[in-house]
Amino acid sequence: MTHPRFAFLLLEDHPYGCEMLRQLLGGGFEPACVVVERSAIAEEERAKFLERIDGRVVAKSIAQQLDPGVPVLHVEEHTSAAVCPLLQDLDLDLVVLGGTRVIRGPLLDLPRHGVINSHPGLLPECRGSASPAWSVLHDIPIGATTHVCDASIDTGDLLLRRELPVRRGATYEDLCHGTLLLAGALMRETLEAFVAGTWNQLRRPQGPSSHPTFRNAPDDVLQAVRAKLVRGTYAHYADD
Repeated sequence: MTHPRFAFLLLEDHPYGCEMLRQLLGGGFEPACVVVERSAIAEEERAKFLERIDGRVVAKSIAQQLDPGVPVLHVEEHTSAAVCPLLQDLDLDLVVLGGTRVIRGPLLDLPRHGVINSHPGLLPECRGSASPAWSVLHDIPIGATTHVCDASIDTGDLLLRRELPVRRGATYEDLCHGTLLLAGALMRETLEAFVAGTWNQLRRPQGPSSHPTFRNAPDDVLQAVRAKLVRGTYAHYADD
């Protein structure tokens, strides 16, 4: 199979999307277009994530990475109503999410092979936001998962899933940065699997989770997570 024709969606210059694009371009996967959400929410989420990774290396901006011939479209919000008219004539195989709001509605049915996401947590165990924090708090293994999107949050069919080895002494910021890198790598591998024609072997239902869909971690949760990592009482250290 040839390289997929895909649109790439992200919040404006969010480290998560910038890193994913870096890895996709490094694998030879150039998007047909990029759709950037430019909004107060995008600014807030970018600042929040930069605080989470606390000065660790981030990929270059989208403008610095892309070939000038790739169209970059700006929207006020990543909703299907705003995005679909921009994409409907592009004959897309896929839509790839590089960190967006929850996508629902007609956009999910627009590309031939679906909308795919790389989640910085292991599914189905850790759905929702702030996955490294909730994983430490609830002793869930840390990792990343690529999946096909459906109308709910992080519940679509699995594609690739991999644990991140956590070493003693790792900080919360280390884990946020590690899952950022892993999520980008898994998305590149997922497109490589698409080209190899192995999606049917990879794709499988998630099944239920024993945890709720998590929301952003409040300060008291983050304090408990950092304290647990300092004590070394997280249950899934790779060097035990």
